[in-house]
Amino acid sequence: MTKSRKRVLGGGALALLVAALAVTAAGCGSSSKKSAGSKSPGSGLPTSIGKGEGALNLIEWPGYALAGWRKPFEKNTGCKIHLKDAGSSNQMVALMRTGGGGGGGQYDMVSASGDATLRLIYGGDVRPVNIKLIPGWNDFIEQLKSPAHNTVKGVHYGVSLQWGPNTLLYNTQKVKPAPTTWGALYDPANRGKITVPLNPIQIADAALFLSKQRPNLGITDPYELTKPQFDAVIALLREQKPLVKTYWSFASDEITAFKNGDVTMGAAWPYQTLTLQADKVPVKEIIPKEGATGWADTWMIAKKAKHPNCAYLWMKWVSTPKVQAEQALGFGETPANTKACPFMDKIQAGSCAQYHANAPGAYFKSIKFWKTPVTDCGNGKKNCIDYGQWQSAWTRITG
Repeated sequence: MTKSRKRVLGGGALALLVAALAVTAAGCGSSSKKSAGSKSPGSGLPTSIGKGEGALNLIEWPGYALAGWRKPFEKNTGCKIHLKDAGSSNQMVALMRTGGGGGGGQYDMVSASGDATLRLIYGGDVRPVNIKLIPGWNDFIEQLKSPAHNTVKGVHYGVSLQWGPNTLLYNTQKVKPAPTTWGALYDPANRGKITVPLNPIQIADAALFLSKQRPNLGITDPYELTKPQFDAVIALLREQKPLVKTYWSFASDEITAFKNGDVTMGAAWPYQTLTLQADKVPVKEIIPKEGATGWADTWMIAKKAKHPNCAYLWMKWVSTPKVQAEQALGFGETPANTKACPFMDKIQAGSCAQYHANAPGAYFKSIKFWKTPVTDCGNGKKNCIDYGQWQSAWTRITG
């Protein structure tokens, strides 16, 4: 994905963020004297978090380590954070593969999205982690404890952080009756009124729609498509192309398009919806009857990380409810930790519900979280279309 969803709080909100985090700082350290290099016999995983090595080099989505929660962490652990911002998932993968891969000994961690995580796992660039050392993990929503995009054959290769659904956004005054299906984005009646993300992973949204619209295709996972299934999805997207007014790369692009009346419906995130509603634009979002895809980010440790203790301390810190709440409101995301809700509402009344953090289990089950398409179809066969072919096909459609 591209770095299009992130935003930074304004001065007043950021001040609230800093104040709220100050009281939590004391909880991010470790009393253990053992190093993360201390391994459990047979597993190769650390059994405790040792003293920080004094530094932590992160590849991050810009703003994922803001001073509001970075500074307290640094003060309490002695781990000085050095940041390398990345603007896309492809750039994150490329950075992790410098210096022979595995972070090249230069980078310790990466905040990878679901369209990059499996590339890093199967590429041998990240190491397994012991989630028992991350107490906050126990309070994550079930769907993000061991998701397919960061857990392979029961082995965890990172800790989930924030997430968000891909919703259907529409102008309530100009779209009547209200849509109930993703089919609205493929309906010729809406020609020139539609906007969708400029991202190859958008193929999965079309696959999800076809899995319900054409069950004879046998699509059970929108990220695991055989060639006949993939060809059917691409054909649908080619039919959609002349209907699309614009493909958006940044959340701000979609917001502007709705404000100006250039479009009346599109695939979006809750951040766009709430921003437009705050500006009195008459919009609503829905999870259509087919369900929805969703993105989720994961903090992963580089295979050649030189500061593994600091990496574990950071995962422990950013998994706590308060820090998750602050980041969620800072960027228009939803926290993985279910106990973040009270802290969200304390900072911004009603925000927990606005970002669906307290949604019922049925809501979460309707979300198909991003994962990198690979040839392994998950059924013992390796005849699925991989991400490279997704990228090529998407470029031909949108180019």
